Order: sequence, then structure tokens, then C-alpha cells
Amino acid sequence: MSEQHPQNDQFITRRQFIQMMTGLGASAAVAVALSEVEVLRDLIEDQLALEMPDVRGEDHHDAGPPGKHHWGMVINLETCIGCEYCVYACQAINDVPDDMRWNVHLVDKTETGDTFHMTRPCLHCNDAPCVSVCPVYATYVRDDGLVVMDYDVCIGCRYCQVACPYDARTFNWEAREGPSGYQAVWGEAEVERRPRGVAEKCTFCIHRIDRGLKQGLVPGIDRAATPACVNICPVEARIFGDLNDPDSPASIAIRENPTFRLREDLGTEPSVYYIPPEGMTI
Repeated sequence: MSEQHPQNDQFITRRQFIQMMTGLGASAAVAVALSEVEVLRDLIEDQLALEMPDVRGEDHHDAGPPGKHHWGMVINLETCIGCEYCVYACQAINDVPDDMRWNVHLVDKTETGDTFHMTRPCLHCNDAPCVSVCPVYATYVRDDGLVVMDYDVCIGCRYCQVACPYDARTFNWEAREGPSGYQAVWGEAEVERRPRGVAEKCTFCIHRIDRGLKQGLVPGIDRAATPACVNICPVEARIFGDLNDPDSPASIAIRENPTFRLREDLGTEPSVYYIPPEGMTI
């Protein structure tokens, strides 16, 4: 299901964007090549006589989170066995085809030569590059730290996909019919299928979190409010919870173990922490 912005009759549509880009020719090509987001916004305004308001609302932010909750995940690389159950459950629940995996499994080795399994969802960065480059504000950070999309606003420019340093974005190139192929074993699809021509990403099963909170459930503790990848792990290598709550499962795991985050030098402040395998220097 698309995370809905407040309605705005003047906001640009994908069709308008394509028509505008076709008419602009070389100027638009230069703007895209240089990834000049502000230039592209100016072009949209000039060509379509549209203002580009920030329609995200007061509870949406470029960087955060300032809210009551801050949802985060801990992945234990010492415990993970590389079964890919987290991958399969994500594919099924979020109705994702195989060529657009939201969770990625990689095999790596420590400095001592020992094999370990690295899995990577969207890291839900506090200062997310994908947010800052989106020319139409289709991607934004909620006040609970979740980086979300409004698929109805996305124009398919793929700036977010290029800007993400973790390769956590995929693009929906084709309209498709039928299930993703994982539902029969790993669970029924719980969200609406995204349209052709938009970027996609892991959401931490935002639909479960929001629904669970309304029902008085605790994400990370109550399964119905917890991401599918966390629930399915047979060795409990994934831990979820509120990083603002010192007693949440995620906060406890961070406090009681050495952890690291991917490419912390970039200043993106990811909300996913890793417990290193034995033999890894952090």
C-alpha cells in the first residue's frame, strides 16, 4: 500500500513528467546527467507552471527521527546461517518478484578467512540520500525513522536508486500478473502491488507496525506488529524494536553486544545495526 501524502491538485504526475522531459530535450538531459535536483524542480515548475510544495506534512522530515518511536533492526552476523528465509518471507509478504529483492543475501569472509552471511534490508537512514535527491518528495523520512515512499507521487526518475549507497532500491520496470512465486510457502501478500514505473524498497513491513500500534501491540515483541523477516528467522538473527526505548529487544541487543553500521563514514546514520561475526575487526 502506498504511503499517502495529503492531496494536492497541482502536484506533478508521471505522465506530465514524461511529457515535460520529452519536450525539454537537451536541457533536461543535462540536468539529469548532473543529478541537479534543484534544477529539475525548477524545470518542472517552469514548464508546467506548477509549484513544487513540500506535501509531506509537519510529521515528515528530510532527516530524523524526532518522534516518540525510532524503529530499528539488529542483524547478528555470528548467528545468521544464510538460509534466506528472511528473503523469501519478504518476497511473499510484500509481493516482490525475484528480480527486485528488497532483502539481499551476500556471502563474505572475515579477516581470518571464516565465511559469514550478510543480509541487508533497507537501512532506513536518519539522513537518507534517497530523500534529499527526490525532486518530487515521493521519498521522505517519517517521524518514527522509517524511510517511506508515496508511489502515487513517484515519477520514476530513479534518482533515489542512484543516490542510495547501499543498493537498497529497486525499480519496477514491468507491469506483471500473478503472484511473486513465494506466497504458497512463505505467506500471503499483505500489501498492494506497486505500479509499473516506480522505485521500490524495504519498508520494515510498515503496514504491520502501523496496524499493530493501533491495536496496542509492540513491534519487535508481538509478531503481528513485527517485520516478516524478523519473525521467520529460525535462529533469531534479526532483532527489531524501538531504538528510543532502552528496554526494546533492539536496544538491548545494541547495548549488550559490539555492533557496527554499514558505511558510517557517509553520515547517513542507518537504523540497522550489525553484530559482527567472530574474526571480524570493527
